[in-house]
Amino acid sequence: MVETKKPSTKKKPVKKKKLKIAKKKVVKKETKKITKAKPKLARYLETVGRRKTAVARVRLFTQGEKSILVNKKPYQDYFPTLELQQVVTASLETMKSLDKFRISVRVMGGGIHAQAEAVRHGISRALVDFNPDFRKRLRKAGFLTRDPRMRERKKFGLKRARRAPQWSKR
Repeated sequence: MVETKKPSTKKKPVKKKKLKIAKKKVVKKETKKITKAKPKLARYLETVGRRKTAVARVRLFTQGEKSILVNKKPYQDYFPTLELQQVVTASLETMKSLDKFRISVRVMGGGIHAQAEAVRHGISRALVDFNPDFRKRLRKAGFLTRDPRMRERKKFGLKRARRAPQWSKR
């Protein structure tokens, strides 16, 4: 006898397939930072000199090549006339230390003469920070005094600060 299977009316339980969720592995790549040997930063004294609207940021270095750079140019190139060059170096010549420092200056605003005097004011302040004994001689020479004279503002009703419009009698 051969037994035949009858189709069953019962529903067969459906096997649920388990979905496998693949977890992404986070792989950290090792990156070596190549650090260049940083040159030792030179120590300096920083001061600010002013004249009218000119502002000079002066850095006085005791090490390195002894020179004066104004806006990354030698001061002889930046200040073309001999008079302006003498104004810049006046405080160093007073202290007899023209070849003892490297000076870097960032100057902006004002005219060229005001910039030269702002640089002189900043260098003088830096020298006093370097050696407080320099104060007396620089003060006597007048290099530490901030010149307060500024351009006077224009007033309304006038053509300039004080110049009135022309007045006619009739």
